[in-house]
Amino acid sequence: MRTMTYLLGLICAIGLASCATGPAPSAAGAVPSSTNELRTGAEYRLGSGDQLRVIVFGEEDLSGEFVVDGGGQVSFPLVGEVSAQGKTVREFQRAVVDKLKDGYLTDPRVSAEVLNFRPFYILGEVEAPGEYPYLSGLTVMNAVATAEGFTYRADTRKVYIKRAGEVGEHAYMLTTETPVQPGDTIRIGERFF
Repeated sequence: MRTMTYLLGLICAIGLASCATGPAPSAAGAVPSSTNELRTGAEYRLGSGDQLRVIVFGEEDLSGEFVVDGGGQVSFPLVGEVSAQGKTVREFQRAVVDKLKDGYLTDPRVSAEVLNFRPFYILGEVEAPGEYPYLSGLTVMNAVATAEGFTYRADTRKVYIKRAGEVGEHAYMLTTETPVQPGDTIRIGERFF
């Protein structure tokens, strides 16, 4: 009988665990309890300041390193301006292929990759606020370390992040996993006690 009760309890526990979907969305203005709300499955979108390497196979004169300018354009040899703002790397590749097919090459094969991401910005209660180069996998704690650490007045429990292209900043719990994306503005607030 004990074994049967134990098995029934185990099956119920497994069933309840499989129904869990993670934390409920936070209310407006609330600080999320995890970084799940920060992480999105969306592909990286190009923006002003990104540096790209574009290779057109068999066409060395068209290949090279390019920077997305302030207007979100890349000046590409032969075809002129190619829009990159808000596009994924694949979408940008297709745009280059389409431009090259339009009277220049019959079957262009193009490869593109991001060499350097646009910088991130950190301000507030850190020792050296400013603009810093983005590195893949960057977290807020790494960003704070890059900015020479917290000041003695820093609130080390939450962080405010404004994503590139967004109007306002959002508050998040400050953990070792809180991610940073290229172009983010991170603000470390002041504690009140």
